[in-house]
Amino acid sequence: MKIAISGKGGVGKTTLAGVMARILGERGHEVLAIDADPDSNLADAIGVEASKLQGMKPLARMKEFIEERTGTGKREYGSFFRLNPKVDDIPERFAVEKDGIRLVVVGDIQRGGGGCFCPENVMLKSLLSHVFIERDDYVIVDMEAGLEHLGRGTTEYVDALIIVVEPGQRSFHTARQVKKLSDDLGIKHLYIVGNKVRDEGDERLIRESLREFSLLGVMAYNERIMEADKQGVSPYDMDPTIRVEVERIIDALAKGVK
Repeated sequence: MKIAISGKGGVGKTTLAGVMARILGERGHEVLAIDADPDSNLADAIGVEASKLQGMKPLARMKEFIEERTGTGKREYGSFFRLNPKVDDIPERFAVEKDGIRLVVVGDIQRGGGGCFCPENVMLKSLLSHVFIERDDYVIVDMEAGLEHLGRGTTEYVDALIIVVEPGQRSFHTARQVKKLSDDLGIKHLYIVGNKVRDEGDERLIRESLREFSLLGVMAYNERIMEADKQGVSPYDMDPTIRVEVERIIDALAKGVK
């Protein structure tokens, strides 16, 4: 299954991605996690040991490697570079591992304008195309709210796009924006997951405000998750409640995409 997770900053999409990866790994699946959010925190959400992250450089900062693969040297305005660089060795070469999970951190791609047609962006799009189309792993991509890294040739292989929302109009607005982008790209399976849900009223607000979406499940407001963030550990290792909630979301997703 190939899963992309999006949502407004701070709604908990990285928490969902990290716990989902840990559960799938615990179930014996090979999992490839891609941190494509510029605010890279997926390693903490998965629970990757700090010692494994020492000296690790995000893909977007590997200037010489990107120049080699895309055929760029001294960059000049209007210069040419390869649009299909070799990327199939990246998961094995640059990933860190945790309990059967491989994690590749992309990092922040500096944008010079409204869109970035640059070697770094081309590298990421090629990597996502490869992992969605060619690999047999469970793939989980933690994305920013925009979907610019998903090209039209890639999205038909995305089994599910999950938008994480919290009970609030700004979060709902972001979800609708992402839906418009996903509709333009032809993504067929679009779902929402509610987070920071305090009571039935919060869940009802999400359901009634986003009737055009299929709701996979909700994650309750949980101070233990915030404590996990303070301590730099995975919520998976901090509280059994989040594990139960995400297991239900995974099972609902498996039924929905058959």
